[in-house]
Amino acid sequence: MGRAAPWAAMVMDARSGEVYHSDNADTSLHPASLTKMMTLWVAFEAVERGEITLDTMVTIPREAAAEPPSKLGLVAGQQIRFRYLLRAAAVRSANDAATAIAFAVSGSEQAFTERMTRTARAMGMTRTTFKNAHGLTETGHMSSARDMTILGRHMIYDWPQYYNLFSRRSTDAGVATVQNTNRRFLDAYVGADGIKTGFTNAAGSNLVASAERNGVRIVVTVFGAPGSAARNARVAELMDLGFARAPSQVALRRPERPPYLGNVAGATRLASAPVRSPRPQARPETVFAASNAERRIDPDLIAAAVAAAVDASSESTPREISATPPEPRPESLVVEAALQPPVEQEVIERLSTNSGRHWGINVGRYGSRYRAERVLLRVALNEMSTLDGALRRINESSHGFDANFVGLTRETAELACRRLQARGTTCFMIQPPS
Repeated sequence: MGRAAPWAAMVMDARSGEVYHSDNADTSLHPASLTKMMTLWVAFEAVERGEITLDTMVTIPREAAAEPPSKLGLVAGQQIRFRYLLRAAAVRSANDAATAIAFAVSGSEQAFTERMTRTARAMGMTRTTFKNAHGLTETGHMSSARDMTILGRHMIYDWPQYYNLFSRRSTDAGVATVQNTNRRFLDAYVGADGIKTGFTNAAGSNLVASAERNGVRIVVTVFGAPGSAARNARVAELMDLGFARAPSQVALRRPERPPYLGNVAGATRLASAPVRSPRPQARPETVFAASNAERRIDPDLIAAAVAAAVDASSESTPREISATPPEPRPESLVVEAALQPPVEQEVIERLSTNSGRHWGINVGRYGSRYRAERVLLRVALNEMSTLDGALRRINESSHGFDANFVGLTRETAELACRRLQARGTTCFMIQPPS
């Protein structure tokens, strides 16, 4: 028998961030599946930024399929929509789904957990380091009651459109209907609507809970309970304390949204990350490369086209070359118009030769230039973080039209292919000419 995990707790007014009670709140402890709150936070951000869509088909890597329970029962090579992985991680606390999310967003679990830790630091979670996406015990994977309370508050205010996931007693996870691991507390405490449970032998029984009554919202975190019944009883007691101390009206001070830190190829860019990341506005014209077959990705244009292209971007794999090109749909016309050159404008761009940007990737061969253009734009929408600054190039041959991105470093090309292959998209690297 191992040593029992120490109790730790915090009670916070979600509206103002005021702390009404704390107990060992800054002690470094094992968070267990509370980790998945950050996994989901980053996943929601990736959807918002166009890195992936809710309907992207994700190919399950063997690393995810091999995770121990709790799990959804995913099999290596299986394909499943990204939205179902989010549901399984949030409601069932499925470890295989959490790892699959990491690979789909960042290409590897290590890259994803580094992004999780960067995001935690930007939120002010000073005692948190993530080593995996699911929360199973691992050396160095630690957090605190204060940090997890901060994260819980961010989940409420940063992602109101997704927060309802945490109050679902059950949900369709694509391959099965899964039950909420927190349903007993949700059913027992009036006003409870989330957020996340966690348990390992090293951590004990953990819970970040939130409840709202008459416009007052309280967040309570408990670490290290000996079991779920004792944990739920303690959380209910602390919730009552919070509601008793909270004023009926208080100035709402939403937590400041952390800057977009994204995926990093090679060296970290945390030190130079922008302070704010407002959504770009559509621009009246587009910057084009020297020819129609080779164009530089314009992040502002891509961001403006996301809403119109989301249906097209949900297709995760290219069709066969012999397939008949689909008729353009009304909502895709904005994207197709963006591909047409302006009547009187020529902007010459040169391929950068510094930093070893001589590598490329191929994302399929298609039967028409139109199909290749569509796939290149769709991939660019999903991979803005890794393909920003790359050139789109179509190479025509007797065999078809190859859709390529060029002007990449070897590290960036490898990362892009790992991420695309994790989603089931064809990708292979193109070496520089010798």
